[in-house]
Amino acid sequence: MILPITAYGHPVLKKVAQEVPEDYAQLDSLLENMWETMYNANGVGLAAPQIGLSYRIFLVDTVQVHEKEEDKSKGVKQAFINAEILEEDGKLWSYEEGCLSIPHIKADVERLSQITIKYQDTDFKTHTKSFDGINARVIQHEYDHIEGKLFTEKIKPLKKRFIKRKLEAIKSGNVRADYRMKFYRN
Repeated sequence: MILPITAYGHPVLKKVAQEVPEDYAQLDSLLENMWETMYNANGVGLAAPQIGLSYRIFLVDTVQVHEKEEDKSKGVKQAFINAEILEEDGKLWSYEEGCLSIPHIKADVERLSQITIKYQDTDFKTHTKSFDGINARVIQHEYDHIEGKLFTEKIKPLKKRFIKRKLEAIKSGNVRADYRMKFYRN
């Protein structure tokens, strides 16, 4: 089932998400809905807070990015549950990011090029892996969501001032996206 994407301004996007218990009965259907929602919105990642759930779950599919380069084996397609970034390393590099919760806004974000992350898979088996390049960047972006952070907090002050009105418009529900969105109403 395709779920609405939670828009900028909703408090769930600013909360540190809670761990997913191993007995969480709806996990399979939640993940299926998240994958369907992400692909419907043409995303390469989606975190549970973006569908209104404060759980430490996010999906990443960078295989579709690498398909253009005809090297699918470089991509990552998986769910990360109860993730914790253990280390960020490498060179600081800038890359234009966007977010399904913040439609039509993109900005250069500086991130380190390598990460090591500990996470659980869908069977709650724990893994520790290292990623680099675009894979690391997408994982960092989605990880930020479960930590209550948005990419707009990492952009340069001048750009922040430039997009302030657009952010306020999204917050007030005055935005059109090619997918359903859910807005916060106080």
